[in-house]
Amino acid sequence: MGNRINSPAVLWAVTAVVALATAGCASRGGSGSQPAAAPAPAAAPAPAAAAPAAPSGSKAGMDARGNVTDSSKVEAGSGRTVKGLNGYEGEITGNPARNSKFTRLQIGMSAKQVTDLAGPPTDQGAYVTGKAFIPFYFGSDRHRFEMTYKGQGRLIFAGGGMGEYTGGNLIWIIHNANESGYR
Repeated sequence: MGNRINSPAVLWAVTAVVALATAGCASRGGSGSQPAAAPAPAAAPAPAAAAPAAPSGSKAGMDARGNVTDSSKVEAGSGRTVKGLNGYEGEITGNPARNSKFTRLQIGMSAKQVTDLAGPPTDQGAYVTGKAFIPFYFGSDRHRFEMTYKGQGRLIFAGGGMGEYTGGNLIWIIHNANESGYR
């Protein structure tokens, strides 16, 4: 008895999904062959409530000369893409601090290789990426591991295998001479 499907409930659910999908298409202009209407202009924010804007020509968390000012606000794609060890592609953002240990690092290095060259980090931690929520995805980059070095910057690693949150390969070097050392 416990394995029977309640067919009226299934029929109702399918009908609801079709109705919602149809309503969504209708609200977007129907078939999609018609051009979408131009969005209404946004109201200008009040000057007193506005956050200080980045200088023109600079990206979030960076100044106009390409120096990182806030590592937590830097976005992927802000730096230059490079090829590293074993064909790994990664990114290097910002300009290295004077006598930086990061200049000896290469994209694709393991976390152990990095700590052998740069020493232990001031702080470190791990977080999951959107790939962790894809069913039956067992590839890499399901999580990221981050090491922070005071006065040097941050290093981001693409996660290793399942359940290994402290490994992986270096995919992003963020140079920041003003790094506090804590995440």
